[in-house]
Amino acid sequence: MHRDFLPLLPPPPARIADIGAGTGRDAAALAARGHTVLAVEPVPELRALARSLHPSPSIHWLSDALPGLPRLDGEAGRLDAILLSAVWMHLPEPSRPPAMRRLHDLLAPGGRLFLTLRHGSPPEDRQMYDIPAHETVALAAQHGLRPLQHAKGIDHLARDHVHWSTLTFEKDHP
Repeated sequence: MHRDFLPLLPPPPARIADIGAGTGRDAAALAARGHTVLAVEPVPELRALARSLHPSPSIHWLSDALPGLPRLDGEAGRLDAILLSAVWMHLPEPSRPPAMRRLHDLLAPGGRLFLTLRHGSPPEDRQMYDIPAHETVALAAQHGLRPLQHAKGIDHLARDHVHWSTLTFEKDHP
C-alpha cells in the first residue's frame, strides 16, 4: 500500500507513530519490519478491532487525536517517523497549522513525516477536504519540515474519481 514510503523509512528498530491507525494494518506492517509502533486511534471500536487483529508486543495502542495529540506529550522530540495515512484530509483548515506544529515537535531531528492526501469529491456523509499537495508542502515548510518526496498514485479501491498524493518530509537537524 505504501511502497513509495518504504525506501524512506528509518532502519529498524525505530520509534514510529501511526496517527489514525484505524484497524492497524500499517502499524502491524511497521512492527513486522522491526519497529516499535505507537498506534494512535481515537475510535474505541477500531482500537479494539485492531488489537484483536494484530496482537503484537511492538504495537502500543493509544486513544488520541490531532491537532493536539496530548497523550503523546512524553514523545516530544523522540519519534523517528510519523505516518498519517488517509488522515490529514479530515482536518479542517484552522486545525492544520497547529497539527503540523505538533507533528514537527514530536519528531526527532532527522525524523520523517509520511502523509497521504486523498483527492476527489468527498463522500457526502463524512467530514473530508480535498487539500492540494502544494498547500501541505508549504505548511510543512513553515513548520520546519523539508520535503523529500511527492508522488501521485491511483486509488487502491479502484474508485475512478479518487487519486492520492504521498508526501514525505524530514525535520532538519539543529
